[in-house]
Amino acid sequence: MTGESKRLDCALVWFRRDLRTHDHAALYHACKAARRVHCVFVFDTEILDALENRADRRVEFIWESVAELRAVLERLGGGLSVLHGRARTEVPALARSLGVQAVFVNHDYEPAAVDRDSAVARALAHDGRELRTFKDQVIFERDEVLTRDGRPFSVFTPYKNAWLEKADEFYFKAYPVERYAGALAPAQGSAFPALEAMAFHRTNLQALRLPTGMSGARALFDDFRDRMAHYHERRDYPAVKGPSYLSVHLRFGTISVREIARAAWSARSEGAATWLSELIWRDFYFMILHHHPRVVNHAFKPELDAIPFPNDERLFRAWCEARTGYPLVDAAMRQINQSGYMHNRLRMVTASFLVKDLHVDRRWGERYFAQNLNDFDLAANNGGWQWAASTGCDAQPYFRIFNPVTQSQRFDPDGRFIRLYLPELARVPDRHIHAPWLMDAAGQERCGVVIGKDYPAPVVDHASARKVALDLYGRVRAGAA
Repeated sequence: MTGESKRLDCALVWFRRDLRTHDHAALYHACKAARRVHCVFVFDTEILDALENRADRRVEFIWESVAELRAVLERLGGGLSVLHGRARTEVPALARSLGVQAVFVNHDYEPAAVDRDSAVARALAHDGRELRTFKDQVIFERDEVLTRDGRPFSVFTPYKNAWLEKADEFYFKAYPVERYAGALAPAQGSAFPALEAMAFHRTNLQALRLPTGMSGARALFDDFRDRMAHYHERRDYPAVKGPSYLSVHLRFGTISVREIARAAWSARSEGAATWLSELIWRDFYFMILHHHPRVVNHAFKPELDAIPFPNDERLFRAWCEARTGYPLVDAAMRQINQSGYMHNRLRMVTASFLVKDLHVDRRWGERYFAQNLNDFDLAANNGGWQWAASTGCDAQPYFRIFNPVTQSQRFDPDGRFIRLYLPELARVPDRHIHAPWLMDAAGQERCGVVIGKDYPAPVVDHASARKVALDLYGRVRAGAA
């Protein structure tokens, strides 16, 4: 149920991927609608138990961010119950014990989350309570941006144009939570579970200096504001400080998308417009997931599910373990393996390489990113992989294939990024850093890099692999015509 009715005596706000107090839709509506507002976060075992890595950076990031959220709520006069269990049972049980009339949450669009929220709504209704839900993690959702004949868009550019045409100050306006914070109620006897108590361990998160929580998001955004005007010039170069680095904070809602989109929308610079376009892509993929939940397991273009990828396990492992012999690809894979982050340009390069050079089903790579990215978001990850694999919402034909050498020459021309993650190539001259196998034996000896010994030879020849990919796609497209 969406909306508000008469003033409530008691409400519960259930935090999920919205770990902040500022400009928070559900928290605002709850504080405005009820005399007393309790807050809860659940470390959901349905999600946690599925994680193979018990030193998952995302769990630690969430843990740190929830700790800060709890402290801020306490400073506002409230509190936060932090539970560990199945959210679909813990939330109705807490609502029952507190005697609340309604639970307030922000929308989550992933199929598993939709199923969970439906189960919670049914359990609450059984007790005579209600679930009130609100838009919070996007600017436009579901059916808010449609074609002129009322259908969902399937190509980004016309969606973006319609998005920009509809956008105005109203959609970026912040929810003034602080004005109604007097309704917040302290938590009642809730201990904060330690990571170890949930069978998780500390990671290298602190060594990576990845700032967490609302304060971390604020520091990153303040830094990016000074660089935003140059975003369009710097964003594609992985050795340059170009991105905002806010993706993990957007994923877990430690900053409001309305706030950052408003900053980009009002800046009126080319860099700001380019960054706003990235935020619109985010809305676009959420919209696609809402209208086409089948994309989680299938191609947006259904006929392309039939591509007979060889799926060579040996080549897939070489990709995962940064042993492809293509320096930019391997450096990018070391980046994600060591830090849980990968530069956006390199996500496209590595995805294209896996699918169109190694001929591995994009779902294999999509799962690997889902397991390892700090900022993993189902809608964006799926959309990005389908874009790179030419199976998704993309007007470009399937024969767009990234050349890993020319991409390296263009976006890491002096090999700074490559050398950062592949120190074994540190002494390779710039002219050979992108394709070190082209050095003669004497050159390899001088650099201390014998190809096939100190650094792998290419696992495939790009030109030959490209022809195979074109044939794989071409045969399926011809058969579907």
